Amino acid sequence: MVLLNPRAAGGRAAALAQPVRDWLAVNAPGVALVESDSIERSRATLQCLPRSSRVVLIGGDGTLHHMLPVLLTHRLALGVVPLGSGNDTARALGVAGLPWAKALELAVHGPTRRMDVGELVTPRQRVPFISSLAAGFDAAVGRRAVEGPRWLRGMPRYVWATLLELAALRTHRVRVSADGTLCHEGDALFTSVLNTPSYGSGMPAVPGARVADSQLDLLVAGRFGRIGTLFMLPQLLAGKHLAHSKVETWRFQSLRVESDDELPLAADGEPIASMRSFEVRVRASAISVVSAHPQRDKGRPDQA
Repeated sequence: MVLLNPRAAGGRAAALAQPVRDWLAVNAPGVALVESDSIERSRATLQCLPRSSRVVLIGGDGTLHHMLPVLLTHRLALGVVPLGSGNDTARALGVAGLPWAKALELAVHGPTRRMDVGELVTPRQRVPFISSLAAGFDAAVGRRAVEGPRWLRGMPRYVWATLLELAALRTHRVRVSADGTLCHEGDALFTSVLNTPSYGSGMPAVPGARVADSQLDLLVAGRFGRIGTLFMLPQLLAGKHLAHSKVETWRFQSLRVESDDELPLAADGEPIASMRSFEVRVRASAISVVSAHPQRDKGRPDQA
């Protein structure tokens, strides 16, 4: 089944419905197109599919995030036609720059491979994420980006949100342990987790991250003031921030974060409730995905 979010890309995705329907009639007879702008109805529709069915999602990282719980519980394979503001999952899968028809062809007919998924864990809830879990400044930026003007898309939207968040800049005192080892204690601008190499609409946060290595990547930016943040962010956009003395990364399978105050959080760019403490775990090879460059994913081909 192909599921299209008509609200994606500021509502422009709705215009793609008929062209997609025409393409499916010729190239994939019997594959249904479903349009839904309701998270609840979309999830209910996916729950009706037989286990191990393939679902092609047309939308951005937010669409993927909201459908992820059902994809995991029903073991549904995932193909992606990127049509959102972020598209960082699509970048990791090598389909972000493809024309929609080529991305759709790959998503419908291409082979699948396994991909890791991250999961935020608290005593009350579990929140899976496929691309990133931002905690701190970057999550606050993501929240502003979601609430930003519709006419801004992609990276300009995040730059706009970043400049506004700089005016209210704050750091958080955190204690972070990766796989049982203390790796950071003190002030931090952000303490974020990546499954994909990029987040925030293409910012190469952890260029060496892989989506099928059974690990997640922690990115910590220490104590930064406004001036320091303003100079560090261009380095982040260029992928040169890892050389900064106040920026550190770790690979891990389990993580614990404790903060003296409420940490802003965003999963796959979607704001979630702020928290003072939480754990993050990797769910290795949790989902089947279609990728344009499986050799770079370091995942094993599906046996089915």
